[in-house]
Amino acid sequence: MQFARRDYQHRARLAALGIPDQRQWLTLPTHLPDGRSTLINEAQLADPDRSRRRISHMLSQNYGKSRCWPVLRSELGAVTGKFAATDKTAVVAEASTRLLLELLGWKGQILRSSEFNVRADRSLRLADLALATNASGYLCGTGGTKYLRTEPFTTRRVAVIAFHTPVDGIWQGAREISALRPLMVHGPDAVAAEMRRCAEQSTSYAVRRNTDGPTGPTGSDAHVDGTSGAGPLSGPSW
Repeated sequence: MQFARRDYQHRARLAALGIPDQRQWLTLPTHLPDGRSTLINEAQLADPDRSRRRISHMLSQNYGKSRCWPVLRSELGAVTGKFAATDKTAVVAEASTRLLLELLGWKGQILRSSEFNVRADRSLRLADLALATNASGYLCGTGGTKYLRTEPFTTRRVAVIAFHTPVDGIWQGAREISALRPLMVHGPDAVAAEMRRCAEQSTSYAVRRNTDGPTGPTGSDAHVDGTSGAGPLSGPSW
């Protein structure tokens, strides 16, 4: 996929610990060797050392007073250490994603779409990936519903589950700010429990959909958090 400067691939919006309306962008200056056609995995950090310092400073400034800060600080080296080993923005983004998942106790497996032989069409590609990974359902955000064709999924008995970011409790403001704030306010255990609840709800719907067929309930009752698949510098989660 192409790199998009106005997306969350190299930036995230932080919200202050005690003042959620006080927000600022954490951005990694990124160079695109081939201009707009540069792929995500080809984007380069413009100033790795400066970006490393900026991450450490801004996270400490916003969340240093949290009771959960020592946990994050002790693990942050897994991300900041990448700046000395690579100039690829995607490598840092992946490291930040893994850190977040590990803090939440996730034990799953990360797969890359490039490892599979899939078709180019957007809907067909996603359906092929769902089939290749033995998925029972595909979580589709509000952006994807604008272009996604459900027929390729239906023929493979993969449920298309529409999801919306929750707006109450832990997830207040989650569509706009990094998940680091709820993580630092409520703690990893509380956030992990909420994510499990959302995942169980979505899984339950996928099972019902595959059992009942297309006439089953709509996806409006399936909700997941807005952090899926995005790391500190690659999506709204951080």
